[in-house]
Amino acid sequence: MGTSVEREAIARSLLKGLAPEVVNGKAYCHAYMKWQGPHWTLVGLANAGHPAGDASLRPLIDSVETWLFSPRHLHPPATTRLPDQPDRVRRCASQEGNAIWYSVMLGLETDRTIELVERLIRCQWPDGGWNCDRRPAAATSSFQETAIPARGLWAYGTRHDHEPARQAAQRAVELMLSRRLLWRRRDGAMIRPDWGGPFDLIHFPIQFYDVLFALQVVTEAGRVRDPRCADALALLESKRLADGGFPLEYRNASTTDAVATHGTFADWGPGGRTRSNPFVTELAERVLAAANAS
Repeated sequence: MGTSVEREAIARSLLKGLAPEVVNGKAYCHAYMKWQGPHWTLVGLANAGHPAGDASLRPLIDSVETWLFSPRHLHPPATTRLPDQPDRVRRCASQEGNAIWYSVMLGLETDRTIELVERLIRCQWPDGGWNCDRRPAAATSSFQETAIPARGLWAYGTRHDHEPARQAAQRAVELMLSRRLLWRRRDGAMIRPDWGGPFDLIHFPIQFYDVLFALQVVTEAGRVRDPRCADALALLESKRLADGGFPLEYRNASTTDAVATHGTFADWGPGGRTRSNPFVTELAERVLAAANAS
């Protein structure tokens, strides 16, 4: 994503706060710290198109895997199984989903990557998605916890010719498409999430679910030309600015040189509805080109 100079600048920024600890093989904070921990550093590097096979990132992968395979992560409250709902394991599946995705994109898969794939498949809900909501009444998957696992599973399944991963990803994509990505089936109204920001605004650099990211996921899975994407594609196209670019409408990370909640060491470009953002523009153009391909 972006020019080689921009990619290198993003990588330097993301890694500068971790450099001493990377050298020592340790993480300076919890792997999932928002948004500067090793997990999110790897997401950012993969988003920026960091070259695959960078062995210096291995300590970050090790930190993430230590967290994801810890007893605390695999038991309540992080992972919850209700006795009367054995087919609805409550997990923040976006965590495993991102870990699979950036491991593939950065060429850093380990023997445990397939274990994460198998975990997601086992935890997939009957409707095709995932959810971390521990309330017994929660019977439908969360879109914020579904898009990222779908992306990770599809990336792994295609890279390693793993059919169960591809099938699980397509089940998740079908769930998204059944709502035309952004709209409720019941009354056709826009889905309004409890967290993460409105779905009709473009979120960046942290992506869970919004019009652009949903279209990225279905594009990568080869489904963006499904007729049920038409309304979301029209919404995305309507955001094009006079200069031809697309805006970052919902900035969810603040650039900082210090460790800070919801901080990022990288400068991801301008925000606001009237200014084009180069990273968002590249992603949007990629989606629209795939949708319009003959």
